[in-house]
Amino acid sequence: QLHLVESGGGSAQAGGSLRLSCAASEFTYIGYCMGWFRQAPGKEREGVACISEDGSTIYADSVKGRFAISHDYANNKLYLQMNSVKLEDTGMYYCALAAADDTYSSKLYCRRRNPADFRYWGQGTQVTVSS
Repeated sequence: QLHLVESGGGSAQAGGSLRLSCAASEFTYIGYCMGWFRQAPGKEREGVACISEDGSTIYADSVKGRFAISHDYANNKLYLQMNSVKLEDTGMYYCALAAADDTYSSKLYCRRRNPADFRYWGQGTQVTVSS
């Protein structure tokens, strides 16, 4: 069973920065999409940023140019660098992984950023942005 553990959440003022980390237990999927999702109270969970096994990235329009996702393959860690944060970035942030049979499928999962495609989830870390 693959385990994902997030860390790094907390509070920041608008315009500030935060860096989220996700430690993944060892896995052997040939293809995969790893991503960061967030959920604000009363709202649906949304895909913020995703990265496939070949390093291709995709972002939600609301975070383009402000957030950066990266994957440390050697240590099996996923990161989300959040810059110029806004009040609307507040929410619970989750790390997730979608297993895929090939690169085509992994990139499809990343493009769709549909939570239903992701089998593995972390417990979440809270991000709160204040003015």
